[in-house]
Amino acid sequence: MAIKTKQQARLRRHRRVRAKVTGSADRPRLAVYRSNRGIAAQVIDDASGRTLASASSYDKSLGKTKRAEAPAAVGKLVAERAKDAGVATVVFDRGGYLYHGRVKALADAARENGLEF
Repeated sequence: MAIKTKQQARLRRHRRVRAKVTGSADRPRLAVYRSNRGIAAQVIDDASGRTLASASSYDKSLGKTKRAEAPAAVGKLVAERAKDAGVATVVFDRGGYLYHGRVKALADAARENGLEF
């Protein structure tokens, strides 16, 4: 099966990672979605199929953020919301994206604000 687009290649990597990475009640999954304009993160308990906390660069509480500054703000916000939901440790799901740039900035900000992974 030949890969036709970057999106299909990312989805293929994501499926491969998701076969190994699952979130549980004690250690939910921190899933990252990155688009050209924004970035979003969710803390998901895969066992019950529930989203425990989420944050996005489109949240009104963040106001206007630049594309380069948004990941750090989203990482901080999702860490705060996860702590409010009683989550201290997570497993990181980069969603098939490279651990670099905006994805790394979000992860670093979440770690600095108390999430362990």
